[in-house]
Amino acid sequence: MRAGTLPSTAYDDMPYTRGGTVDRAEVGALVQSAVDGDAAAWKALVEGLSPLVWSVVRSHRLSDADGHEVYQTVWLRFSQHLRRIREPEKAGSWLASTARNECLKVIKSLRRLMPTDDPQLLDRVSEERTPEQSLIDAEEAASDAERIRRLWQEFEELGDRCRQLLRVLMASPPPSYQEVSAGLGIAVGSIGPMRQRCLRRLRARLDALGAL
Repeated sequence: MRAGTLPSTAYDDMPYTRGGTVDRAEVGALVQSAVDGDAAAWKALVEGLSPLVWSVVRSHRLSDADGHEVYQTVWLRFSQHLRRIREPEKAGSWLASTARNECLKVIKSLRRLMPTDDPQLLDRVSEERTPEQSLIDAEEAASDAERIRRLWQEFEELGDRCRQLLRVLMASPPPSYQEVSAGLGIAVGSIGPMRQRCLRRLRARLDALGAL
């Protein structure tokens, strides 16, 4: 995909670029349509969210060639993962996070290829947080917090025995199996298998919710 000029659009009602906006509901609907093979929806996604991708790329101070390569890679990754994105309305955050990761890969590669003692050459990532990066970090933190909340919510739905065992084994430092056996009245040889069964049960509950 060839990088073109930046459309005058934005994402998530934030001023990524001067111009219009692309809200979450619209992004989610476009992703669903693109999954169904709607070429116009895919074009609208690229035009609407390219400014966000470019803003992240440019904040990392890459060369034009490296920046365009990252831009193309991000959209390639997006097309490959399109059907697996669980929250289509957050496609902008997915793209921005992927762009940041790809930029960091390029920077690490450049540092290996060009050893230097000049800190100005090594410091290719801006120390200042852009509005885009701040929003991305906030969304990622909120998403992590929600996953943790769901995990503990499902944990509390496990049976008493599972909760007791997993809580004891999560202690730091972890107790020995002999100590667990004495404290909970479980045979030493049963602790490992029981732990695995409890974790599988928890994983199944979380998978059913799409929480992880």
